[in-house]
Amino acid sequence: MAHSLIQKFSNHIDNNLPFLKTGSSIVALSGGLDSVVLAYLCKTIGLDMVFAHCNFKLRNEESDRDAKFVYALGSKLNVETFIENFDTIAYAKSNKCSIQVAARTLRYQWFKTLSLQLKCDYILTAHHADDNLETFFIHVLRGTGLEGLLGIPEVNANVIRPLLCFSRTDIMAYAKHANIAWREDSSNASVKYLRNKLRHEVIPILKGINPQLLQNFDKTISHLKASQSIINTSIHHISKHVIRQKGSQLYLDIEKIQNLDHPKAYMYEILKNYGFTEWDDVVNLLEANSGKFVMSEDWRLIKDRKELILAKKVIEPFKTKCITKNDSSIALPIGTLYIEKVDNTRGSAHSDCIYVDADTLQFPLSVRTKKEGDVFFPLGMKGRKKLSKYFKDEKLSLIEKEQILLICSEDAIVWVIGKRADQRFSVQPKSRNILKISLVLAIKEQKTNP
Repeated sequence: MAHSLIQKFSNHIDNNLPFLKTGSSIVALSGGLDSVVLAYLCKTIGLDMVFAHCNFKLRNEESDRDAKFVYALGSKLNVETFIENFDTIAYAKSNKCSIQVAARTLRYQWFKTLSLQLKCDYILTAHHADDNLETFFIHVLRGTGLEGLLGIPEVNANVIRPLLCFSRTDIMAYAKHANIAWREDSSNASVKYLRNKLRHEVIPILKGINPQLLQNFDKTISHLKASQSIINTSIHHISKHVIRQKGSQLYLDIEKIQNLDHPKAYMYEILKNYGFTEWDDVVNLLEANSGKFVMSEDWRLIKDRKELILAKKVIEPFKTKCITKNDSSIALPIGTLYIEKVDNTRGSAHSDCIYVDADTLQFPLSVRTKKEGDVFFPLGMKGRKKLSKYFKDEKLSLIEKEQILLICSEDAIVWVIGKRADQRFSVQPKSRNILKISLVLAIKEQKTNP
């Protein structure tokens, strides 16, 4: 059995993960059965690797003995070993998360940092087929979409799980045959955690009903992955027709989405990577009034007339800035303003550049966002116009309106930056002091396919 598992593991690496043989890896080594067997198998086939152990300090002396065991195993196998200690409980409290989430976060953050420091290509973990089955049931019990039913990915960026196709029974049999020692985590026996309850009480019953449970589960995962591939192709095709992109923002055509057979399903697939959880609220935006929105941790989805706009959340509101007579430039979120004295207006004015009569200005000028009741006298038009009406005529979205900045002389608008100058401050034939104010955008917005 031992030799058979080694050969199967070697063949699996050759056929499915050959890049592991040409790169360097960090093997996540807890000291438990699964990770110790992974360490021996990787050593046997000659992978270039180091060991990394997380001491979460959750089981007092037992945790420390695990760390000593891992260090000793590294010495025995002649593999460099790194051990990091964490105050997991303090991290969980400060970040208001469970111990399990805290441990997972700390573990992968450190693995990522260590891989960069050591210039290792991959991080190997010892998840196996039984872990995958448990994860499947956890997702089912908590409610999930199709992706949640696909279980643990074998390759996720640079995190690789080479044992995912092997069962716990296979791993245990190999360890016993090869007289391999490992550490038992006492917390694994407790059924207060959902995963352990499934492992010790539920899945054994299912295996008793159907001894081929793992094999049939593997077939199911294969079918689900094929279905996911079809869905991804469909979403990619649909997205080209219902989404347009401008800069970092996505604009979803409401009418086109509503004409799809299952709008909620399509919206979930399109938006699932943006952190939204209240999907009924997301779908309800299709029928909501303009201005209504739903927020995730980092994104806003806003109803704006015939579209839904997906945009990054504004972390801090813009604070008014001043421009003095001596300023030659000023940095803004949208780019940099340059102010210079010129003798004439030979250069053409355009949306990102205006010429003004300096003698009509009251310094310091201010750069601010719009406020209720703003009016200005658009250059090239007759009379004054409410800024809100100008925005409407320009067909600006709610997001674009929020991002518009104004240069003002006292309360009078000099320039709707990047849009239109005010007639009252324009250069006249008798003007003697002329200022050129230009905007250089930080990032030129381009229309691209999402």
